[in-house]
This record gives sequence, C-alpha cells and structure tokens, in this order.
Amino acid sequence: MLPAFAFMFQRLNLRRLLLALGLTLVSLGTGLTGFRTIEHLGWADAFYMTVTTVSTVGYGEVHPFSQAGRIFVAFYILYNLLVVAYLVSVLSTFLFEGELRSLFKMYRIDQEIKNFSGHIILCGFGANGRRAYQELRANGVRVVVVEQDVQLMKDISEGKTGEDYDGDGTPGGAILTVFGDATTDAVLEQAGVTRASALISALSKDADNVFVALSARALNPHLKIIARAQLKASQSKLLSAGADAVVMPDEIGGSHMAKLVVRPDVIRFLDLISGLTADKLRLEELSYEQLRRDMHGRSIRELDVRSRTGATVIGMRLADGSFVVSPSADYCPAPRDVLILLGSEQQIESLEVNFRQLDL
Repeated sequence: MLPAFAFMFQRLNLRRLLLALGLTLVSLGTGLTGFRTIEHLGWADAFYMTVTTVSTVGYGEVHPFSQAGRIFVAFYILYNLLVVAYLVSVLSTFLFEGELRSLFKMYRIDQEIKNFSGHIILCGFGANGRRAYQELRANGVRVVVVEQDVQLMKDISEGKTGEDYDGDGTPGGAILTVFGDATTDAVLEQAGVTRASALISALSKDADNVFVALSARALNPHLKIIARAQLKASQSKLLSAGADAVVMPDEIGGSHMAKLVVRPDVIRFLDLISGLTADKLRLEELSYEQLRRDMHGRSIRELDVRSRTGATVIGMRLADGSFVVSPSADYCPAPRDVLILLGSEQQIESLEVNFRQLDL
C-alpha cells in the first residue's frame, strides 16, 4: 500500500479503529494469561471464561474461584467495560457517520487516477490553487489535486465555501484528490506524475514548491512545471529545481492595483481576457498541426478567421520560439507555428468547429 493511501486511512480515524482492536486483543490475551496463571485453568476453560467475562454474559465460573481470582475478574470486567465502550464508539463513527463510505470513495478515486494520462496535477488548494483549478476545469482539463488538509477538501466538496467547482451553478463539486504531502515521491506517483502533462505547485511555502519541482522533474523529465513563489529570491531556485515558469501572485497583484490607477481601461480589458468579469473574453491557441489539413499553406488573410468566426488573430509564436504581435495578413503559418487568438466563448467555439482538426 502506498504511503499516501496509508495517510488517507489514518486521517479517516482508522488509527482509532486499530487502537480499539488492539486493546481488544490485549484484553483477550490478559484474560487467557490471568485465568491460566491464577486459577490454573486449561486453555479451553481459560478461553471460555475470557469470552464470557469480556461479553458480560456471565454463564458462571467453571469452578469456584479463589479470592485472588475474583479480584482479577473484578478489575478485568472494569477494564473491559472501558474497552467495549471505546470500541462501540469508534465503530459507530466509522460505520454510521460516513467514514467507511469516504474510505471506499477515496479508494475508487485512487483506482481511477491510475488510468489517467495527460492530466494536470495541482499541488495545494489554497486561494491560488482554487483559482487555478477553476480555470483549468473551465477549459475542460482533467485535474488531480494533491492536498494534506482532508477537512478543507470535505468542506469544499460539500459547498461550505460557497464556490462552484464543477460548473453546475451550485456550490461544491467532486474534486479528484490525493491526500498527502506533495513533496514526497510516493504521493506524486499516486497522483500519476509519470503520466501527467503538467504540474502546478501552489503550496504556501517556497521551500515546499522547490521540493515538489525537484521531485516532479526527477520522476518525469518531460513534465511542464509551473510553480508559485512568495519571495523574489526563490524564483531562481525554483527554475534551477526544474520549474519551467514561476509565478509570484503578490507581485502581480500589487502591479495590477497600481495599473488600475494609471491605466484603468487597459486593466479592465485584461480582466475581460482573464475571466474576472461576467462578459469575459477568451484567449486560445491553435498550432499549425491542429489546423485542418485543407487549410495548410494558406495565409492569415486566406484563412479569414475573423469573418468566419468573429475571433481575432492577435499574435503568433513562430517555430523558433519567438513571438510576433499582430502578424502580417500575408504570412502563411508553417509547421510548429502557433496562432494566438482572442474572442468570446461563442467565437472560440466557432473557431474549434471550423478550423481545428478533429482526428488528432
């Protein structure tokens, strides 16, 4: 069993259950030893007296006990009353308060994740992690969350935070979660890091994000890794650890607020693109390889994206990695080029239908 799955067991009160079962076994052992040592009973009679005493049935003694034997039985009964009460309490919590159901649910999720490929792993479900999750899910991406706080994920799935995570218009939602420490290899492997296409590390501590980047890069050299950083000094460490890009939310937030003062309309337009307003716009990318084959060799003018869909080609990433803003209408996209387009949800959907190759 993976350490991460053992972690889930522990967080679901299985430690209490194992403790109760352990106390019960100790009780049975104590009874067998006591009756054999004090009253010199055979194994069968000692087992019979132990079971009848523990169960408080009280069928009677196999033969009259000595004073020492009766004192042992008196204390043995008191001990077992406490053990039985604790065992009943644990079992009622485990069986009737949803713990067992949650355990099987986590097991099913663990088996489901084993079949994933090309998914995104999101480490940490704080404010930044939640926003990243909502954006990924809005774009139809399959996401596996790695989080240590079981109660947090339970509150979120039950809608106690008031946020909608599955896009059905109601708070809460089913979130595929692996519970455990994202800095450990076992937890990342359980999340399917060797089969994932990208990983976002949004943990609260920069040192933890460095460990995640190191571990993930070692486990999957081809993984795209995006990491969060609080301190500017951590940026170079994260890049050295294997992160492809580093995002500093505090720095971005401060810059955003300042630009709302000096260039408010530009920022409001960017808010449209980032989906922070109701009438949001959407940025989309379309590579040459994703373009319908009958459109290969055509110039941007001949593709006529704007007239056919309403979306606009605002830039391109060329095969050599360089970017071009507002590319010439006479330019013909070539292999490994990527078109960057801007439009409303409806316009991007039209783009998908009219321009994207369907048999990829």
